[in-house]
Amino acid sequence: METFFLSHAYLMEHFNAPVRRSLMDAIDWSYRMIGIRGPRGVGRTSFLLQYAKENYDVRLRQCIYINVNSFYFQAHGIVDFAGRFVAEGGQVLLIDQVFKLPDWREQLCECYHKFPYLRIVYTTTSVPMGDEDDPTELSSISRTYVLHGFSFREYINLATNQQFEAFTFDKLLQEHNHILRTILPKVHPWDYFRDYLQHGYYPFFLENHNFTEALLKAMNNMIEVDLLLNKQIELKYLSRIKKLLYLLAISDPASPNVSKLAAEIGTSRATVMNYLKYLEEARLINMVHREGDTFPKKPAAIYLHDANLLNAVYEPSITEQTIMETFFVNCLWRHHTVNKRRRTGLFRIDNTTNVCVCDRSRRVRTTADTIYVKYNTDVGRDNDIPLWLFGFLY
Repeated sequence: METFFLSHAYLMEHFNAPVRRSLMDAIDWSYRMIGIRGPRGVGRTSFLLQYAKENYDVRLRQCIYINVNSFYFQAHGIVDFAGRFVAEGGQVLLIDQVFKLPDWREQLCECYHKFPYLRIVYTTTSVPMGDEDDPTELSSISRTYVLHGFSFREYINLATNQQFEAFTFDKLLQEHNHILRTILPKVHPWDYFRDYLQHGYYPFFLENHNFTEALLKAMNNMIEVDLLLNKQIELKYLSRIKKLLYLLAISDPASPNVSKLAAEIGTSRATVMNYLKYLEEARLINMVHREGDTFPKKPAAIYLHDANLLNAVYEPSITEQTIMETFFVNCLWRHHTVNKRRRTGLFRIDNTTNVCVCDRSRRVRTTADTIYVKYNTDVGRDNDIPLWLFGFLY
């Protein structure tokens, strides 16, 4: 136990989070069991450490961070450790990457019942186990939250030392002229937007590492570890999934040819559809359907999850339009229904709002109520809204 306390103290002493994640204030910390889900690279570990540093004095030993990568937990498990921690006065147990233990759900439930005064906060992957949502007891006793990558708002707050707030989609549409007047006198967002598209979504750009190499490592771990563990995929098939992801990255997002993709990676059409679902759960792609369609129907468009992933693949044929549409879809998918219209750049949001993502100099002939989401510009007016502003939705 002393070794774990020393490790926790070292992490607290050397941890520094330049950006406070907005999820920190959205969580109801009174729950005894809290899950933080998210894909690789979005900062799950930093989130736990930030919570510990903000709320608990290391000297009191009330809170401890552990990572199940330690071989100790393969032999002793979580329940044994939690019992020893509670016996020494522990109150809050922060468990990182708990999904790597084979019976982690059962162990967390046992801790919940056995130690009624212990609060547990754990992190897990965005990839669910099996093909369905969690059917176990844990889903009923745990309050789960999702941690995403940096929004453009969080990124620009870090870069400019500002404190810009987030806006709802409806408020952004109705009051974008007023919102712009509160932002543009302080910063020129487009000056930062290109950098964000290249490296701003994943927090490890803050570290002194090669960002692209770090992102490629995270992408491979999403497939080789998260999908392998949770979907029970045989190792020999992982190369097919990686090739599929590459083909999706370099192809036109619109009208993906599933049969052609199946032929290129050497498998069936049905298997490709399953792989697409897995890649979406791993937050490597976003599937966009026509209105009225949902999975397992063929998507109308397939985008990588965020623009940083496109830059990691580095294919010169990837167009600016594709990059901007990728960013737009990533901003909206969390809380809104995004459907693809047939023409380039046209979307329908929540079955009510027509949106056209296009360059500032382009005008698409469409319905009078269409909102034009323009890139290569800081400003907007009337039905024109700058694309970067949608990065302020969270």
